[in-house]
Amino acid sequence: MNIAGIPILTFLIFFPLVGIFLMLLLPSTQQKWIKWAANIITALEFLFSLLLLNNFNSAAEGMQFMEKASWIKSLNVQYLLGIDGISLLLILLTTLLTFLATLSSWSAVKDRLKEYYIFLLLLEVGMVGVFVSLDFILFYVFWELMLVPMYFLIGIWGGERKLYAAIKFFLYTLFGSVMMLVAILVIYFNYHTFDVMAIMETGKFLPMTVQSWVFLAFFLGFAIKVPMFPFHTWLPDAHVEAPTAGSVLLAGILLKMGAYGFVRFSLPLFPEACKKYMPMVIALALISIVYGALVSLMQKDMKKLIAYSSVSHMGFVMLGIFVFTPMALKGAIIQMINHGISTGALFLIVGVVYERRHTRLIADFGGLSSRMPVYAAVFLIITMSSIGLPGLNGFIGEFMILMGTFPVNFYWAMIAATGIILGAAYMLWLYQRVMFGKLENPANQALSDLNLREFAVFTPLILMAFWIGVAPKPFLNVLDKPVEKIIRIVNPDYYNKPALEIKKMEPAQTHEPGTPATAGEGETKEEAAQGTTGTHGEN
Repeated sequence: MNIAGIPILTFLIFFPLVGIFLMLLLPSTQQKWIKWAANIITALEFLFSLLLLNNFNSAAEGMQFMEKASWIKSLNVQYLLGIDGISLLLILLTTLLTFLATLSSWSAVKDRLKEYYIFLLLLEVGMVGVFVSLDFILFYVFWELMLVPMYFLIGIWGGERKLYAAIKFFLYTLFGSVMMLVAILVIYFNYHTFDVMAIMETGKFLPMTVQSWVFLAFFLGFAIKVPMFPFHTWLPDAHVEAPTAGSVLLAGILLKMGAYGFVRFSLPLFPEACKKYMPMVIALALISIVYGALVSLMQKDMKKLIAYSSVSHMGFVMLGIFVFTPMALKGAIIQMINHGISTGALFLIVGVVYERRHTRLIADFGGLSSRMPVYAAVFLIITMSSIGLPGLNGFIGEFMILMGTFPVNFYWAMIAATGIILGAAYMLWLYQRVMFGKLENPANQALSDLNLREFAVFTPLILMAFWIGVAPKPFLNVLDKPVEKIIRIVNPDYYNKPALEIKKMEPAQTHEPGTPATAGEGETKEEAAQGTTGTHGEN
């Protein structure tokens, strides 16, 4: 699909550069025009990304909107782009949150405004590029590109310890990236290509010893980005010191890239290594869930509380990915979207009061609901979304992960469920301390409620929270094909077992030629057909 003769994926990657070009032409003194230019460009980027949704075929197999061109011939590096349902949802989340983060910065940032918006737009280039790249080198280029603008967003527009947080973020992520690059080179010397799709189509996997080392190298790169315990220590500092827009994009998008890497590369390319290290990853995921929740309970800074809650929520995502069932994997991907919506909104909520009071300490607030009733209502909805109240987006992801985990291991699901209980505890306690009680602090007496622009920032996130919570089917439909393909590779027995059970239960049942088999009890015909043909799926 083309726009004015330009392929849509290429257009989405590089359209923010138009905004950067406009910024460079505008004088730094024209702050109003700089703001308008940045907001219009990110709004148009989001609207253009909706064209993907409008033209996406959820029933189609494989990648869609493929774009291919030779890039570095001597190394067989290609400019190769494409998306499936997983990429589609993450691209839409990226363009939406980038627009809202830009709009939220209207009055929050006053110094070096031109450079600030240039880095935001450059960050969007890298984020979109990661989710559409199907060549390892191209993926790595966009992965590294994201480090630079986020480093400067934290280091220039951050808080008191901004340089410490920025350098820590950069070094942690760079270390993981270097390990990932080593793994990419090992893959190239075994397959003689960086083309991810071509490698998958060979149906051949690396020898187990090599596969294990490559998996571990990728694991370090992705686990640091997620972040999983014990690779999470860069996250609280980065979140606390980053400007509000930086925290929104860091939590909403950048953390998802680690989980996306596991889904896109680790599971389909290193299935035996994934199964070998499954207990280790599950153990770290469960520790992340409980540890992140417990540490959140002890925080005095609102931003740090939300940062540690991200460790807990992303632990849920990793659990869903590594139990190797379709229900849990779909839940993990939906939970990635949910976390981006809920946690992104929570950082925006903190940004509203920080812009007014220049403090994030919970003890400095109390009784704000009497002065800011609209703000209190928005905060309540997002709080309920974060803790997984039925009818809001957080519920469906956690429910599917637990449903997919229970048949695999009852105890894993029970430990993970404690994270939901603890999550409700720290979020409700945060809301109670900030919103309820007496308005005793004189500095809070004159606080103004949400203005029209601030309410407009929250409105799309609230609508998405209710939409996914009440009617998640459209989001789940686009995941059916890619999730089934991944599970058939990493856990083919999942589809083989139903077929064996049907044969044992109905040994005498026969069918006339051309007549479809009757679905087994409790199964749809489609599920029975999948089970019968499961032995011929990818392996």
